[in-house]
Amino acid sequence: MELKGLVLSGGEGTRLRPITHTSAKQLVPVANKPILFYGLEALAEAGIWDVGIIVGDTEPEIRRAVGDGSAWGLRVTYIRQEAPLGLAHAVLTAEDFLGDTPFVMYLGDNLIKEGITGFVEEFKEKDVDALILLSRVAEPQRFGVAELEGNRVVRLVEKPKIPPSDLALVGAYMFRPIILDAARSIKPSWRNELEITDAIQYLIDHGYRVEAHVISGWWKDTGRLEDLLEANRMILEDLVPVCHGVIDRDSRVDGRVVVEEGAEIMGSVLRGPCIIGKGTRIIRSYIGPFTSIYHGVLVEDSEIEHSIVLENSVIRRIPGRIEDSLIGKNVEITYYHNRPKSFRFVVGDNSRVGLI
Repeated sequence: MELKGLVLSGGEGTRLRPITHTSAKQLVPVANKPILFYGLEALAEAGIWDVGIIVGDTEPEIRRAVGDGSAWGLRVTYIRQEAPLGLAHAVLTAEDFLGDTPFVMYLGDNLIKEGITGFVEEFKEKDVDALILLSRVAEPQRFGVAELEGNRVVRLVEKPKIPPSDLALVGAYMFRPIILDAARSIKPSWRNELEITDAIQYLIDHGYRVEAHVISGWWKDTGRLEDLLEANRMILEDLVPVCHGVIDRDSRVDGRVVVEEGAEIMGSVLRGPCIIGKGTRIIRSYIGPFTSIYHGVLVEDSEIEHSIVLENSVIRRIPGRIEDSLIGKNVEITYYHNRPKSFRFVVGDNSRVGLI
């Protein structure tokens, strides 16, 4: 069965502001790889090469990062969504690209550790109109939740106060073209969006077969800072240590550490799992576990742990440890010893600054 891929990469990322005021949330790096790239890799591994990417206002940045998709063996078509009007609206926006071909829809800010190959193969083998990916979660009231009879989906509930199960919808779906008719038949929700859960419920209510595929590994919707840092931690757990940069004799490396090409480590301690990006310089500093530092960063006389630092930022002479933090591009964080003692900030909208 020939399948197409539809990757959604047009959301505004309001929960990760101010980072996403200037960057696509799908391109925030986790373990020094943009989140979106994990999804593209998953599609390629599942044998899906004809991929449409739904884009919005961050289209130029997505295009620069992904190009024509050939880096993954994909053929990428960019599809502009006029506004973030819901996942079912995105499906309708891609109608010309999808045609009458079954497809997988993948949310570009989700990470699924085991990939989607088994999910895709099950869909190919079954005579179903839709196959939805589910995962057992501790707080199902935070998610869309599925109610099953056997393996058949009988009801979907969005963020229920009393969940009918602990099975949350993961950001991947398999559909036959009938989903287009369903998306055309539903009305906007209270958010004024065409919800994919309503479209799937339409299929269920009209006698179409919708089944579930429950994954055993972890998945993360990386839309919140806490989940982004947790995804970073989980991926770093599987890090294979390697050094392509320079580590001087006064430095110490403990555990699983990756030092990328052109990086320099001088008089510092790296405690893995952590990753140091291309061209980054770590001077007389401590980089603790579960930390990803992207390209072209300078960290001097400072300590960082369980954090993500984006490219070309500078962190100097911070007297305490930075932890549980997401630091954006081209940021400078410096401690000055001037008297009288004072703090100086240039902080964007929706930022969070903690002083302890």
